[in-house]
Amino acid sequence: MNKMALNCAMLCGLMASVAWAEPTTNLPVAQITPGPLNQPVPVSAPATVEGLTLDLGPGVKMDLVWISPGEFMMGSPAGEIGRHDNEGPQHRVSISKGFWMGKCDVTQGQWERVMESNPSYFKNSGANAPVEYVSWNACQEFLKKLNQRSDIKDREIHARLPTEAEWEYACRAGTTTRFNTGDGDADLDRAGWYVGNSDRKTHPVGEKQANAWGLYDMHGNVWEWCQDWYGNYDAGASTDPAGPASGACRVLRGGAWTYVAGDCRSAYRGNSVPEGSGWVSGFRVVVSR
Repeated sequence: MNKMALNCAMLCGLMASVAWAEPTTNLPVAQITPGPLNQPVPVSAPATVEGLTLDLGPGVKMDLVWISPGEFMMGSPAGEIGRHDNEGPQHRVSISKGFWMGKCDVTQGQWERVMESNPSYFKNSGANAPVEYVSWNACQEFLKKLNQRSDIKDREIHARLPTEAEWEYACRAGTTTRFNTGDGDADLDRAGWYVGNSDRKTHPVGEKQANAWGLYDMHGNVWEWCQDWYGNYDAGASTDPAGPASGACRVLRGGAWTYVAGDCRSAYRGNSVPEGSGWVSGFRVVVSR
């Protein structure tokens, strides 16, 4: 079994069984030289667009920030410490249309307002902690209900999951380092909750440092589902890639509270069967026009 197939099988099994595994040793720090290609460059939209707030009901709102179009190098360079084969080849990607992305992961309070239930294991973390124990399929049900609300329909916009390319572009926010705050574990401490600082539980969203777009918790806390089927990268440049046409697993990004730092890198690719869920699986909303 090759490394990519093994990665898929291991993560599919993890999400299905949700068994605790002792974390491996943290990876050493990489020395990466920043390059110009990860700088957000407006292509077809204004550089500044107002944020978006969705009203989910009495006292519950969802704030989203505008992500301008641009281009970046997707994946990790060959020299990045902790790199897996499925993170390459690194390739140029253009994001041709801007979109709004949730400042934070969908919270337990937001999920409960829309779905009238709360599947989370870590309910004691509070209504402002990310919802978890949600499958890719369950996220689609949430989005379907969200799109039926007048706050979405009346504006003629559409809520969805991000593509994998949109997710990495938004996470990096112009950076080329392992995390959007730098290369070292101390940089990850500023940006997210992982096995080194989480005390083995989720935490309320928005407590760590935001990236340059104003997005919180892109690293750690909970894995974030993406729209794409999981598959190999193409080597050539592409515009608005949406992943393979079919597959067995859906993409997860960002790492989680129980994972080592290397598994929370901007380029790290997770995956699971779409019906899989666990105490590490969450998501954030993208809204497009």
